[in-house]
Amino acid sequence: MENFTFVSPTEFVFGRGVEEEVGQKLADRGAHRVLLHYGGRSAEESGLLDRIRRSLTNASLEFVEVGGVRPNPEITLIREAVEIGKAQGVDWVLAVGGGSVIDSAKAIANGIPLEEDVWELFETKRPNKEVLPIAVVLTIPAAGSEASKNTVISNDALGRKTGYGSDYQRPKLAFLNPELTFTLPPFQTAAGLTDMFCHLLERFFDDMGAVPVTDNLNLSLMKTVRSEAPRVLADPDNYDARANIMWAGMLCHQGLAGVGRHEDWATHALEHELSALDPAITHGAGLAVMFPAWMEYVFDENPARFAFYGQEIFGLAPTGDVRADALSAIDETRAFFASLGMPTSLGELGVEEDDIEKMLPTLKQNKGDVFGSFKKLTADDARAIYRLALGY
Repeated sequence: MENFTFVSPTEFVFGRGVEEEVGQKLADRGAHRVLLHYGGRSAEESGLLDRIRRSLTNASLEFVEVGGVRPNPEITLIREAVEIGKAQGVDWVLAVGGGSVIDSAKAIANGIPLEEDVWELFETKRPNKEVLPIAVVLTIPAAGSEASKNTVISNDALGRKTGYGSDYQRPKLAFLNPELTFTLPPFQTAAGLTDMFCHLLERFFDDMGAVPVTDNLNLSLMKTVRSEAPRVLADPDNYDARANIMWAGMLCHQGLAGVGRHEDWATHALEHELSALDPAITHGAGLAVMFPAWMEYVFDENPARFAFYGQEIFGLAPTGDVRADALSAIDETRAFFASLGMPTSLGELGVEEDDIEKMLPTLKQNKGDVFGSFKKLTADDARAIYRLALGY
């Protein structure tokens, strides 16, 4: 087990109706003026925003609103919200939505205390301790941003999508009501499940040996996501299934499932270029295509690790041929994503071979000449993986 530092400052408020407690919890934490941040119409039409506004008002909190966050959140709206937050003197940022809204809120919470443009943090990756406290009402379990130290933002003008990590931007409060997820479209639910599972794969496959306490936590979460996925898609109003998924999604990316390991994250880097190329590409759908392709390209570095994963997660019996067992595990992974309705090739996402060369320069900007842990990858390796994802 490698040395590690693990921080988790988030207070979780979980269960039915917990969004009604937002105002009082924020007031108890010393909030006075809140920036309420959200996405599109669903939070408004469902009545969720009205309940939160009422909760804030009942707690005598002032608030300003900035809505309109898109999937793959973009820096332009973040800059606008930063200026509003500065002008209004907000002291908390409250995100109502899924990973895109929370990531946007984290960028805003970083940006309000800064003198320079917040995009500079994403370029330089410099530490920033001056972050406004963040609260979250989660509506889409997927990214785990409600407890993670990470945020990922797009800059359309530069054709970039890149991340920023800091324990100082972990949310202080997270309200998780599984009932808020009952009306999610099946595709969005499936993409979220895929994202969760891939967060675990990024941690399970690296250049380390076994780390039993971390590996067993990781495997347990994989089994939970895999077993609950068909149940929640078949019965969207199943509270227990939704609750298990919502809590698992947080644990998949909070950090515990990777402590003591180096982790990999090459596949997320490859996918981020897809959704920078076309922001309409859903992150989970991109991962469903890219992860099996990455697996096929790198598994020979440690086929036993893949074989073990296949036995533990998919119940594959050892055949005595470790390499064949590893390939079977990869096939099962692709089949699992396909069973959720996820795409299996880049063509299904509208990505063509000519697009590969467009993505490689920004991949290098974001990740450098060499990236990944399980297998060190170069631009030539990335090109080959994208070609595998095209079916070549």
